This record gives sequence, structure tokens and C-alpha cells, in this order.
Amino acid sequence: MSSLVAFYKEGGWGMHLILVCLLVSIGIIIERVKVLWMDSSENKHALLTGLNQHIMRGDVQAAIRWLASQKQGPISRILRAGLMKAHRPDKEIQAALDQASLSEVPRVEARTGYLAVLSNTSTLFALIGTISGLIKTFSSLGSGVDPAKKSEILSEGIAEAMHCTLFGLASAAFVILCYAVIQAQTQHILEAINESVVAELNFVLSNRAAKQEGAQAVG
Repeated sequence: MSSLVAFYKEGGWGMHLILVCLLVSIGIIIERVKVLWMDSSENKHALLTGLNQHIMRGDVQAAIRWLASQKQGPISRILRAGLMKAHRPDKEIQAALDQASLSEVPRVEARTGYLAVLSNTSTLFALIGTISGLIKTFSSLGSGVDPAKKSEILSEGIAEAMHCTLFGLASAAFVILCYAVIQAQTQHILEAINESVVAELNFVLSNRAAKQEGAQAVG
């Protein structure tokens, strides 16, 4: 622990800026992991299979109750919104699904883009800290500097530049890797939402068409 504290102090004031970016990034990462992997993780195949079974039997209310009994996530909430309008015209069903999607999608995508910005900002702060350290290094070469202190100032400047560069680049690399993983999961959930919306609409319309054909055949 003492070595980490010493490493941090040797990096100079630029380390504080990088640390702020890192802490904010970690907070966003933790929040995104909770939302994307814990709250929004659903078994799309199981949801659509169970939904199709109820809809094909013509029992929409049972389908709604079944969805309500499942783990609640963006997909189940969107599908339930569509089923609530299953007795209405096709356009109203589509409108209900679109409206629910517009409510859920921003929650899935929220704050992820900040990670890329924070990663780039950490790199820039590392560059600023590096330049600050180099300025201190070159200042030790001036004629007005006490020769006895030149080597001390020189070593401090180089240490500040190198430590700040390392901390900034390491922080940026960590954040950008987390961003890539989170972005991939976000895209996976969005694709599952789109596929589920299309599938449910097809289920409802197919069941409605089958009922109409059956009624015409009886008539």
C-alpha cells in the first residue's frame, strides 16, 4: 500500500485529474453491470416460446399473466405493453410496442458513451502531466538553479512525467476495455428487443388471421 501511495505522489498534480476520471468511470461501470447483466438479462427464447404457446391458444390474458410472473426486464415489459393492445387494430399494437421500446431502450444505452469520453480524457490528462514533468525537468538545466539541487529536480521531473503517463494510460486502457464489453452487451440486448418485438407482432397477427380464416370457413 505504501508503495502505491508513493507512486501516486510522485506523479504530481496530474494524478488527481486522472484519478477523478477513473473513479467516475468505475461508478458508471458498476451501474451498467447492474443494469445490463442483472436487471436486463432475460431468456429471450424462453419468453417467446411461452408467449407463443398462450397466444396460439387464443388466451391473451393468460399470456399477460405469464409474462408478469417472469423476471421483469426490458423485453418482458415491452412484450406486455404490446399484449395489452392485442385486441386493438394492428397499428395500435405496433404503436404500443414502439412506445414501450422508446421507454426501455434509453435505459439500456444510458451513460455507456461517457466511458469512451472518460478514457480519452484520462489519456489527455496523462499527456498534460507528462508535459508538466518535462517542464520541471528542463527547468533544472537553467543557469539560475543551484547545482546541488539540479539532480533532485531533474529526477523529480522525470518521475512525475513517467508516473503520470503510466497511470493515465493504464486507466484509459482499463476503461476502454470495459466500454467495449459493456457496448457489446448493450448491442446484444437491443437486438434481442428488436427480435422479440417483431416476433410478438407476428404471433398476434398470425393468431388473428387464423381466427378470421376459421370464422370464414364456419360461415
